[in-house]
Amino acid sequence: MKTTLCRIAGTPLTTVVDFGRQPLGNGFLEPHQFSGEYFFPMEAGFSEASMMFQLIEQPDPEKMFHDHYAFYSSTSNYMARHFKEFADQVLRSGYLVKDDPFVVELGCNDGIMLKNFAAQNLRHLGIEPSLNVAREANKHGVRTCSEFFTEQLAESIVAEHGQADAFLAANVMCHIPDITGVVRGIKKLLKPTGVVMFEDPYLGDVVAKTSYDQIYDEHVFLFSALSIRYLFGLHEMELIDVQPQTTHGGSMRYVLAHRGAYPVGDSVVRLVAGEQEQGLDRLATFESFRASVEESRTKLVSLLRDLKARGKKVAGYGATSKSTTILNYCGIGPDLIAYISDTTPIKQGKCTPGMHIPVVPYQTFKEDPPDYAVLFAWNHAEEIMAKERDFMASGGKWIVHVPEVRVL
Repeated sequence: MKTTLCRIAGTPLTTVVDFGRQPLGNGFLEPHQFSGEYFFPMEAGFSEASMMFQLIEQPDPEKMFHDHYAFYSSTSNYMARHFKEFADQVLRSGYLVKDDPFVVELGCNDGIMLKNFAAQNLRHLGIEPSLNVAREANKHGVRTCSEFFTEQLAESIVAEHGQADAFLAANVMCHIPDITGVVRGIKKLLKPTGVVMFEDPYLGDVVAKTSYDQIYDEHVFLFSALSIRYLFGLHEMELIDVQPQTTHGGSMRYVLAHRGAYPVGDSVVRLVAGEQEQGLDRLATFESFRASVEESRTKLVSLLRDLKARGKKVAGYGATSKSTTILNYCGIGPDLIAYISDTTPIKQGKCTPGMHIPVVPYQTFKEDPPDYAVLFAWNHAEEIMAKERDFMASGGKWIVHVPEVRVL
């Protein structure tokens, strides 16, 4: 779906970064599938009217979220802890009514967060369009329906379950091109005292760190407090709190409610002022961002070519969706990276989207370690470094590209 207009304001979009021909970020595939692989032109644009950073074109949702979706949140212990803390915050927040509260999560994946509510026998509903992970959620005792969230689905949920005390989402809202339709659905689903709490990769961090790998087919938007305040304000809802998160290399948790239901917190006032100072409301900021992205590409490719010329073996660590953008934008294939190690069984034995680097089990990394490992899962660096002390002790080195290309 391509648009030349802002999906929120309806005003013309300005292209700020052209990433060229890109495959699906999670489209890991086998060699016999190479000839039919799907690609799309990935350009990112900005609207000064809505202050929203967004893709110009995004593949149809059915191409990205389906019955063999290749990401399970529970494969990361770090994320399991993070979502337990998220759930605990909701339970402590005071937003849930004492008598039979109802919690809805959009994009619940394999139930990693909602299982914390299920364990306390609280009414809940997960909405997960990818059938394979929705089945996993149900196996874990999390009541889940496999559908895309729409205004009509919101109405049917209210008819069956009543309105929700809390509508939660994590790394999901930024995936949805019809975000306006979702907000309309949320408005109908929420009780007058209900709240929306969601988190996504934060635009301010992406710009500050040049972490352009956060831009891929699934991330149609990168949000800021400014753009979220604008979007929900169009539907008589307001931003009442913001909470920075370390997940995904820098995320923001937004808390919203019906206008006037709660006071707007000082955290919102401070963050909005900081974003204006950073220039997240101005096109010129994103033109500078483009120059930083191009410089990062040049340095990474130069480093890998130099290592190859010196006869060094380089592998990747973490076959992430984010790595798809880097590999294809930089033109990095098996000639520069021998393999990528990953612990997700559904990805093992396949190849990376577009550049077709083999994805191997983690055991390969242990048995056949490289001289250098490109840390594509850089947002889990602390967890990974603690796990891979032997690799470093034996002389192995890490390559990272955020916030700058360097060897650790």
